[in-house]
Amino acid sequence: MIAQTHKIQRVVTFLNRNEIDFLDKFGKDALFSTGSKLSRAKLIAWMVDILDQLKVSGKGIRSEKDFEQKVIELLKKQNPPATEGSPLP
Repeated sequence: MIAQTHKIQRVVTFLNRNEIDFLDKFGKDALFSTGSKLSRAKLIAWMVDILDQLKVSGKGIRSEKDFEQKVIELLKKQNPPATEGSPLP
């Protein structure tokens, strides 16, 4: 077994009510569907890990809209929409 050497650090963030509600609903959906409790911190950490795997960088990002467009473009490249007449997976 390989020991993990990741040092966990605390990050303080300020989220608005809608963002908190989203994280809480997400966690409750997981709890009721799987029995696993997901904390806000765990969900945020997973989102960061996913963005890292997608190779999202800050290059060219000046605003929330720039960030949103970049992430959506990367997700579309990873999972292109089905075209009419194409077989479903």
